[in-house]
Amino acid sequence: MASLQLRFSQNLSIPVRSQLAQSWRTRLQTSAWRGKTTKAGKADASVSEIEKVTLPWQEYLAIRKRKRRWETAVTIPATIGGFVGGFAYFGSLEMDPSKPIFNIDPMFVYGAAVFGCAGLGYLIGPVVGSSIWRLTHRRLMRLIEIRDKQFHQHIVKNRVDPTAQSATNPVPDYYGEKIGSLHDYRQWLRDQAKFRRKASGFLSEE
Repeated sequence: MASLQLRFSQNLSIPVRSQLAQSWRTRLQTSAWRGKTTKAGKADASVSEIEKVTLPWQEYLAIRKRKRRWETAVTIPATIGGFVGGFAYFGSLEMDPSKPIFNIDPMFVYGAAVFGCAGLGYLIGPVVGSSIWRLTHRRLMRLIEIRDKQFHQHIVKNRVDPTAQSATNPVPDYYGEKIGSLHDYRQWLRDQAKFRRKASGFLSEE
């Protein structure tokens, strides 16, 4: 009887051991898969964080183009307003030709002052437009400022030497103000290369 029980226990232990081994293999595979998934999740999270703190060039250039439009949109009415305001003020003053101002006829002095007011409006317009634009992009200002520095470095590195310009070969957009997209930037690089070739004498001046 004892021998039968021993044989039965030995026969029973074989499938139990195999089940335990299979269970451990499954646990090890599951833990390994979870580890890979965790690493992949961390990698994706790090990529998304980098994307959050970096402004794509295409988007930056589009924002830069809109900023210039803001400045232009404010500069035009500011210039007109300065001219109208100066004309209204100086036009209302009495002009006595017998009393020159700095030995100049008052009419010419007041006329110059009117155009000076228009010029002042032309200078103030971009500042006001840029300030309004900054208020509408407060959340992105840090990223935009980083791209501004990088963009300026690219422009300084690739722009031409202005001392080589001539009447028939002017400097093409020295500050890169007309760049509003990646296509514009590539065209700007081609213009800089063309200027260099023409300045070096490889192209005949028209």
